[in-house]
Amino acid sequence: MSHRGTASGVDTSEDATRFRTAHLQGLTGQERVRMAVEMTESAHQITRQGISARHPDYSPDDVQVAFVRLLLGEKLFVAANPGRPLLAP
Repeated sequence: MSHRGTASGVDTSEDATRFRTAHLQGLTGQERVRMAVEMTESAHQITRQGISARHPDYSPDDVQVAFVRLLLGEKLFVAANPGRPLLAP
């Protein structure tokens, strides 16, 4: 079973890959965008939860600041938020 040139991992069967591909190709553009937005929101939520777990002393605002720093990168974060503390993500 070869997965060369596919986005599947070694633990995904060719049948599963074909099924997923057919399903995604059957979605409308709007459905694909909605799916992408939902996955992005989930990833953001998981990232915020990770920051909160690593830094239980952070307030919800601190978690958001650390999250934004992670998204923007340090250089852009500092440029957009001069004088703001650099909270570790």
